[in-house]
Amino acid sequence: MKSTWVFGMGLSLFSTLALAHPGHDMANAYAGFMHPLTGWDHLLVMLAVGLWAGRIGGKARWQLPFTFMLVMVVGALAGLSGMTLPGLETGIAASVLAIGLLIALHVPFARVLQIGIVALFACLHGMAHGAELAAHNGYAVMLGILAATALLHASGLLLASRQLHLAQYIHRVLGGMIALAGTYMLLA
Repeated sequence: MKSTWVFGMGLSLFSTLALAHPGHDMANAYAGFMHPLTGWDHLLVMLAVGLWAGRIGGKARWQLPFTFMLVMVVGALAGLSGMTLPGLETGIAASVLAIGLLIALHVPFARVLQIGIVALFACLHGMAHGAELAAHNGYAVMLGILAATALLHASGLLLASRQLHLAQYIHRVLGGMIALAGTYMLLA
């Protein structure tokens, strides 16, 4: 009897919040952290930025992810203030398609153009985040989003690492898969 009670109390430590009424979503840093990990559009672009930066190599390994995170915050602030763009979701889906093609085709660009492309994508994603955060504790949620973004960029950099035996093939395959996902998002 006592062991059953102790076991039940132990399980209660691992329970999640009851979300019986609205207002719990996107209310803290954890919700912000989970947001990019549970939305395919954000997850794929953030992973792809790291993958593209790793494929380019050199200073791009830190410049592209840093640019993305910085401009995403600026875009989120714009979204928080009520700014929006027509067709924002279409632009986000197009960013998934475009970065997938950039990775798969490995077309060389000047660094300033690479940074500009990443900044455009980050601004779109940031504005979407900001618009979603307007009714919540935006700063705590944004910290969570930034942490998840950094993790996804690092994961992409790891996938692009030359130490992986499949690195030369994985770029094209992942880039193609990301581009296909972007195409699906645009058509759906």
